[in-house]
Amino acid sequence: MKKLSLILLSLILLSGTAFAQKKNKKAEPDSTVDAAFTNAVARVDEVLGLIDKNYVESANLDKVSEKAVVAMLRELDPHSVYIPAKDVERATEGLQGNFEGVGISFQLIKDTINVMEVIQGGPSEKVGIMMGDKIIAIDDENATGDTINNNFVFKRLRGKKGTIVNLDVLRPGYKEPIRFTITRDKVPIYSVDSYFMVDDTIGYIRLTRFARTSVSEFEKAAHALRKQGMRCLVFDLRGNGGGYLDIAFRLANEFLPPHRLIVYTEGLRNPRFNYVSQRGGTFIDGRVVVLIDENSASASEIVSGALQDWDRATIIGRRSFGKGLVQRMFTLKDGGQVRLTTARYYTPSGRCIQKPYSEGSDAYAHDLEQRYKKGEFINPDSIHMPDSLKFKTVSGRIVYGGGGIMPDLFVPMDTVRLTDYYLSLRSKGLINNFAIDWANAHRKDDFASDYKLFLQRYDSFDIDSTFARHARKSGVAHEPLAADAPEWAKVRETRSNEYLHLILKAMLAKDLFGNEYYYRVMCDSDDAFQIAIRQLRKK
Repeated sequence: MKKLSLILLSLILLSGTAFAQKKNKKAEPDSTVDAAFTNAVARVDEVLGLIDKNYVESANLDKVSEKAVVAMLRELDPHSVYIPAKDVERATEGLQGNFEGVGISFQLIKDTINVMEVIQGGPSEKVGIMMGDKIIAIDDENATGDTINNNFVFKRLRGKKGTIVNLDVLRPGYKEPIRFTITRDKVPIYSVDSYFMVDDTIGYIRLTRFARTSVSEFEKAAHALRKQGMRCLVFDLRGNGGGYLDIAFRLANEFLPPHRLIVYTEGLRNPRFNYVSQRGGTFIDGRVVVLIDENSASASEIVSGALQDWDRATIIGRRSFGKGLVQRMFTLKDGGQVRLTTARYYTPSGRCIQKPYSEGSDAYAHDLEQRYKKGEFINPDSIHMPDSLKFKTVSGRIVYGGGGIMPDLFVPMDTVRLTDYYLSLRSKGLINNFAIDWANAHRKDDFASDYKLFLQRYDSFDIDSTFARHARKSGVAHEPLAADAPEWAKVRETRSNEYLHLILKAMLAKDLFGNEYYYRVMCDSDDAFQIAIRQLRKK
């Protein structure tokens, strides 16, 4: 009965708790704050008492308390959140670097579980599960049909380390299903999902999140590329929504010599704390380009902001998301967690990257949509920054705060190639389905284990025509333009066809060889990547 009051009271107490790692003395309590705190606790107790004594029926206090906590945190800022105990493990596993299960990535296609990736070092790899396998039964329970969804698969494939699960799979070339007995174990989640040499001196590393294993993964990739002759690096943080602050600090440290301020945090009850590079990293002497976009957030902005302020890297792409709030995790007595904003972070030049959220959570959630409508993704002139947000890098270059990292070189979003035909194909999943079916049908061919041979023979496969027939049978036909169509429509049509050709090639490479090869192929049409390469090749 007292749970609502206790949880709300604990959250109020947490808001006054000092952030770890602070060396400065905390501010003394303010009598006005004490009075507000007392009034807040009294109000919660009073409402709880009214519910307990006067409500028309028995109240579900668990449900009421969760909603009350969510509503209270929503009033603070968009990034202070409550996570129920049952969701904590799922919410944190992506940043921990591992989870317990069988170790595959899957996709439901035509009511069937398709194995898209077998995670290196995981239990499935050890027993011989392969990309392209179709799981038809899990522990003798049928695993096909329109009742199968992602939750069905997660509940049956994930589980405690040491437990056993039996999978029956269909594999191209085999008439009968194959049974695999898998002992669940720790499964690594990689945050560096692709790295390779672009040419003799330029390397590429793509980081998808800032997880506990990200620094060691980056160092492994950098050392491997160094051995191949890397002297310049394209570091891709596009779409990287962030992660741990300390991991962002350590990643930035890989590029900077000792005694350089990387980021500092500061809040009402959390005096300024500086994160300063402690030692030289793995790549402090080569030229660097960092790629960002509107979905690069938080830790991505710490790294790109620090390297920009120290003139260590050229930032290429579009304005980043604009998350500059630091959350500390507090565990409640019932096992739930509160991620409470305790400070703001600032780049070395003093920029606070957090975009405004004074208009409420709904407006904040639709910020990227509004940016798109205003034309910001197409034209940088639509971004207006006041002089009060001007800052200078170490060399005196002007940079801006107040809502994301502004790139040094702007790259517009390419919307020309997104025709109605292409969007229809994508919305129906036809490109992905076709690529999986084609790859499964050719896994025993000699080119299926040799990427260079695949590239040499690709044009002879006549993929574009084969796919067009597949799309037509699925109800999406490509209507050619009339001869008198305007020039802009012809350009759009050509660009879209070229892009579709490349997407098909990249998807087939991914399904045959792994994620890395998708990016190897797509680099040919990646405007930001091509600008980065030209930048690095300049003297």
